[in-house]
Amino acid sequence: MLTLYGTSIASRLLLGTSRYPSPSILGEAIRRSQTEIVTVSLRRETGGGKSGGAFFELIRSLSVRVLPNTAGCHTAREAVLTAKMAREVFATNWIKLEVIGNHDTLQPDVFALVEAAKILTEDGFEVFPYTTDDLVVAERLLDAGCKVLMPWCAPIGSAMGPINSMALRSMRGHFPDIPLIVDAGIGRPSHAATVMELGFDAVLLNTAVAGADDPAAMAQAFAGAINAGHMAHAAGMLEPRDMAVPSTPVIGKAVFS
Repeated sequence: MLTLYGTSIASRLLLGTSRYPSPSILGEAIRRSQTEIVTVSLRRETGGGKSGGAFFELIRSLSVRVLPNTAGCHTAREAVLTAKMAREVFATNWIKLEVIGNHDTLQPDVFALVEAAKILTEDGFEVFPYTTDDLVVAERLLDAGCKVLMPWCAPIGSAMGPINSMALRSMRGHFPDIPLIVDAGIGRPSHAATVMELGFDAVLLNTAVAGADDPAAMAQAFAGAINAGHMAHAAGMLEPRDMAVPSTPVIGKAVFS
């Protein structure tokens, strides 16, 4: 079980809810992924006019836990205001904190991120910060009161997969007791399995599922890959060797003259 701010979660897949072809396809993707947590952008959905209410009703009908996010925010002040609005709408202290600093890479503004995280944790929020793989920034976020970290493995929506596995491995080793959820950049189930094999606790996906030809089938594929990666890490994987090692013993083999 995965424990996030005192809540036990069975599924290690968190699913985003934007850019699906239709509400029914989104609903089927959520069901087949067996996720227990979905992220929702308050700004995006409330900006959709009358469709916002129907969207929220769909999410509530699926009996999943909502993790509101501050997607689209570019300052600490804007993110804090959005988080407070989300708490009123969804009646939850959970918030996925995003403060975007670069328009091209969608890399977080880590300075504003730490500032907003401190304000929100002091106000009773349980913050899930979307951050980089920088260890110093991670330390500052923990000092600000965060108890979960969500590093990217590549830019949002890029589908490039882990572009700096050494940094992710270092983060896992540096914070052995902190829940780490890879957020952004995953494109294929094999990418998700790879980061889980590094010892990460969960993966958050959106574009890789919503943009697939069959989002529901892709959601199920990711769920399987994440479970496989987690089980492999727990089982203890064989490390690469620089030479061949026979799988069949050579001692005691028959000798023919």
